[in-house]
Amino acid sequence: MESTLRRKRVVIIGGGTGLSTLLRGLKKFPLDLTAIVTVADDGGSSGRLRNDLDIPPPGDIRNVMAALSDAEPLVAEMFQYRFKQSPDLDGHSLGNLMLAALTNITGDFSHAVKEMSRVLNVNGTVLPAANQLVTLHAEFEDGTIVSGESKIPAYLQPIKRVFLEPRDVKTLPDTIQAIQKADVIVVGPGSLYTSILPNLLVKDIKKAVVSAEAKKIYICNLMTQAGETYKYTACDHVKALYDHVGEPFLDAILLNKEQVPQGIAERYIKQKAWPVAYDEERLQSMGLEIFKQDIANILGETVRHEPLKVAEWLFEYAGGLAKEDPKQLYF
Repeated sequence: MESTLRRKRVVIIGGGTGLSTLLRGLKKFPLDLTAIVTVADDGGSSGRLRNDLDIPPPGDIRNVMAALSDAEPLVAEMFQYRFKQSPDLDGHSLGNLMLAALTNITGDFSHAVKEMSRVLNVNGTVLPAANQLVTLHAEFEDGTIVSGESKIPAYLQPIKRVFLEPRDVKTLPDTIQAIQKADVIVVGPGSLYTSILPNLLVKDIKKAVVSAEAKKIYICNLMTQAGETYKYTACDHVKALYDHVGEPFLDAILLNKEQVPQGIAERYIKQKAWPVAYDEERLQSMGLEIFKQDIANILGETVRHEPLKVAEWLFEYAGGLAKEDPKQLYF
């Protein structure tokens, strides 16, 4: 029996703006996408719903679903709509409220995410890293412990480690299955300690990623972040990942090869953020295959990953389409 072609399975682990930006580009390519999204947020609308309703914060999940949605533009815009000038609703996004309502109706946050994904015609699978409330803590180099994802960057001191409570938090069986079946696992881009690592601190996810046969690549941040990665190099980012996971697990790293324009860099420096520098020899000594691409985009005075450029490169890195037994799902 002849084999046929299937979409490569790509799992992306992260949260925040970096994850949703990347997914907007990836959804345009024939890939089987799964996004594993942090649920450690405790600020803004998400934090209020978390505290009021005792549910996982929906904000990062909402942004990822909006990024992957193939719904009508007006529906997607409505999902992202944020209320203003209302004492009760001010700051809440409609999507957050809808996810909260579905969680109460179904009694399960992950089921609410699945149902809302159908409504929005999401191109891929969106999975929360945990299906329960978790709290992110950071221990700083001076011994201070700060609790709460939104409070950690505000302390403005070097971070020694981050950890979750409860420590025995479990992920969904679907998450483990997606990691085990993946052809490529992508870590980042995003805030290192508050968007990426909270996913890898879930023991089941960490164990699955380490043992997965997939290629594992880290998409390095373009700029450092005040309060999290002050003057971190690319090696420092990777070391933090390895320290928290407990062992080296990455195969490759994607770096931006173009310099950030001087005027933009100077504006960032005033905010205690710098373009991420890298030492190729040190990265190679860490066992990493290094890829350098022009992947930055300047939006006004902000530097962001250019989603289509990153997505096109990732599609090529994944090897396009794979041969598989015809009993499996086809492209």
